Amino acid sequence: MGDSPENTDGLPWETDVEDDAPSAAELEAAGQNSMFGDAPEPQVTPAPSPEPAPMPAPTPVESPAAATPAQDSAEPAQPYRVLARKYRPQTFAELIGQDAMVRTLANAIARDRLAHAFLMTGVRGVGKTSTARLIAKALNCIGPDGEGGPTISPCGVCEPCTAIAEGRHIDVIEMDAASHTGVDDVREIIEAVRYAAVSARYKIYIIDEVHMLSRNAFNALLKTLEEPPAHVKFLFATTEVEKLPVTVLSRTQRFDLRRIPVELLEAHFAEICRKEGVEAEEEALHIVANAAEGSVRDGLSILDQAIAHADMDTGGKVTAERVRDMLGLADRGAQRRLFAHILDGDAKAALAAVDDQYALGVEPLALMRSLMDLTHRIALTQVSGGEAEATTAEEREQLTEWAKRLDVGQVHRLWQLLLKGHEEVRHAPDPLVSARMALLRVLHAAGMPDPGKLAKQLEELAARGPAPAASAGEGGAGAPTATLDWEELIEKVSAAGKLQAESIMRLQIRPISVEMGKLVYTRDAKYGDAIEPVLKDALYAVTETRWQLETGDPALATPSLEEQRQAKAEAAKAAMKEHPMVKAVEAAFPDAEMIEDGADVPPMRREVPWNRRA
Repeated sequence: MGDSPENTDGLPWETDVEDDAPSAAELEAAGQNSMFGDAPEPQVTPAPSPEPAPMPAPTPVESPAAATPAQDSAEPAQPYRVLARKYRPQTFAELIGQDAMVRTLANAIARDRLAHAFLMTGVRGVGKTSTARLIAKALNCIGPDGEGGPTISPCGVCEPCTAIAEGRHIDVIEMDAASHTGVDDVREIIEAVRYAAVSARYKIYIIDEVHMLSRNAFNALLKTLEEPPAHVKFLFATTEVEKLPVTVLSRTQRFDLRRIPVELLEAHFAEICRKEGVEAEEEALHIVANAAEGSVRDGLSILDQAIAHADMDTGGKVTAERVRDMLGLADRGAQRRLFAHILDGDAKAALAAVDDQYALGVEPLALMRSLMDLTHRIALTQVSGGEAEATTAEEREQLTEWAKRLDVGQVHRLWQLLLKGHEEVRHAPDPLVSARMALLRVLHAAGMPDPGKLAKQLEELAARGPAPAASAGEGGAGAPTATLDWEELIEKVSAAGKLQAESIMRLQIRPISVEMGKLVYTRDAKYGDAIEPVLKDALYAVTETRWQLETGDPALATPSLEEQRQAKAEAAKAAMKEHPMVKAVEAAFPDAEMIEDGADVPPMRREVPWNRRA
């Protein structure tokens, strides 16, 4: 056939044309030359033989790594990783602040009592996802020799440990529930759990932010979550555990990860600074730990920023001044000075201190919070009864002095006023003005006496009764005592149902002085009965005070209420008789007699008394 090759000894595609084709080494050399330039020609010594010299081996361009060692050294280093990622715990020993959970897991692994589903909950940055990965490593670790079993201390060098740490293990599946919320996503998990693990001991599903799953997705997962295959473990992590259905909570073993204490965060940050070769002040680390609010990730992010914010002329040392400036916090000395101005009632100095802090970049809200922190620490010092906890001796001495100087009620009232001011500043259109007004209110209210103490003093005074009046020769003018309204006091006795005492007080008593606990009086000589027991009993019933009754000079007495009523009636009657119309009636009817409205008339004169309404 015309298209068949003439040389039938070899394969059809093997022809003589290949003899003139470039070799593989020549093609590679050409590619290297096009990328990196021509390689230097090797020095070849001519051979004495007339035969042609063999082709020199292309050693300079045979291997890119061997040909360009300088280029490899010039390649950029690995990109910078933030501290929160770089120092993510790789073992349970590096997980700080969660001793109770680690002990529970260690005992469960040692006793082979591992649950099929775990739920880690807590605030941000306390190690929920890191704990889930550590559990995955602990369950799948096989040890350096490949013969190990589940352990609370994974080796970190076996293939499962390294693969899980690098996030590439095929049997450890991480899913973000915030972006996989539907039933279809859960259906994929349900279909996959039927198959055994490929290379690990357990197939582990880590679902982060599990509270973001939809209600239908939760319902679809319930059956598998309750009775999963023996080779499957579920690890859930969430910051809002209250959003999880009760049916899910009852099928998992729950661990509440705690906030990390400030002292533990300080030690952790100091160790990281040592590893990074960064020098940091103790007070600066304390500020960072307080700002972290118990979150390791938040604290490491702030520490990362503080290291970058440090001055280069000081060798990159992290100072408290720079950290305060970065976070917009007030200087501790300035905080104490402002607090002292408030307690001393110096409004002008307090406002000047606020303006100085605002000019330095301290936000009004941060200023209010710093004053609240001082008040809280004073209260803690009062409760403990010892010295205050502070980073400097000066601050410790000042807080201890305030704790001894202020009453407990004053400290709590300061806290309430500052808390109200903090909320006002948060929502105010002008935070600075609101902070000034709030601190002025605190300043004027700080020196007010405690209402509870005032009430207690009044109760003690009432229980002791009035002090006896001092004579003029003993102590001069005594403290003024409040006088009581006699008629009002009689009305109180009447309202209390003491009618006999009321009658005596209206008809017989001519008061000279009426003070709380003491009555000086006289009465007409025609009254001779004993009235003191009745009066004392009635007065005690309405005032809850023991009364002292004395008789005084009749010349100083005022008429009794009945006598005053009669005197007023006589005066009104006399004034009426002087009226021109009454005088005209008397002139026209000389025998006419004036009768009061409703008064009784003697029978011999009229049988029926006159009445205006008759």
